[in-house]
Amino acid sequence: MTDPSQSKSAGPSPIVAVTGATGFIGGHVARALDAEGWRVRALVRRAGRGPDFATLMVGSLEDRDSLERLVEGVDAVVHCAGLVRAASAAEFDAVNGAGVGCLAAAAANRRAPPRFILMSSLAAREPALSFYGSSKRRGEQALARHGGGLAWTVLRPPAVYGPGDRATLYFFRLYGHGLALLPGGADGRLSLIHGEDLAAAVVALLASEAGAGEIFEIRDGHAGGYGWADLAAAAGRGFGRSRNRPMTRLVLPRALMDGLAVINQGFCRMVGGASRLSRYKVRELYHPDWVVRENPIAGLTGWRPRMTLDTGFAQTIAWYRAEGWL
Repeated sequence: MTDPSQSKSAGPSPIVAVTGATGFIGGHVARALDAEGWRVRALVRRAGRGPDFATLMVGSLEDRDSLERLVEGVDAVVHCAGLVRAASAAEFDAVNGAGVGCLAAAAANRRAPPRFILMSSLAAREPALSFYGSSKRRGEQALARHGGGLAWTVLRPPAVYGPGDRATLYFFRLYGHGLALLPGGADGRLSLIHGEDLAAAVVALLASEAGAGEIFEIRDGHAGGYGWADLAAAAGRGFGRSRNRPMTRLVLPRALMDGLAVINQGFCRMVGGASRLSRYKVRELYHPDWVVRENPIAGLTGWRPRMTLDTGFAQTIAWYRAEGWL
């Protein structure tokens, strides 16, 4: 992979501002950029909490002054921070929508505007399904509106998995006990991408400076996506289950999940929390088409995903076990 420092005629390695570096996707991105010679500047909410290789800057997406300090003198911005769980559409929009606009405006106001990559979501393709998806679409629109003068690119990954991910941990724990939960409606298919492959795509985009003004969906190397049964089978292989000990597959009717979501949301409202299982999350789970059909970044940059489903699941399971999560 091209070393970004080689693209500069002289001077120190380039600086990249990363938001969300303490999270799953942002952490993978920050580590990949550091490994490629970028000097990482990370926005964090609390002092001392962030990657030890990065320069930490305390602030938030609501604090204009901290955003201006974050982007001062940087060569690139990679915005990975975002809400995946919230109690209302307004909470989602404040971070995933307006927060993008604030950061884009701060970057666009620099004398030498940096390259800007927004980590969106494939959910933005179907904004009517959920508050989350609509907020991610609003973030893309805010970038286009406030990012005048920026060479920006939007990435829409599908479900992202890998070491450090807590969102898919629940499913892997069930898989580890030999139980695969399958949303009713066997025709549904989805694409996936490993966190390391997604981070490598960001590095490749910055190295090539390709794709300015574009929105790209991105996936692993498997065309056509996967069925839920494919994921269960791959997890079974990752856990070393044989044909004599196959996964027990439990099909969950949509009506059952809707009922559980209503109960869960009601409980979370009483205790003042945000629900992991909401009616909107059920809509996303049962949507039949989360397939990414093209991987244009590969042609533009030479990036290629390395992780097959079997390799990625096995590596993720090994990491969970080593960390005591399984």
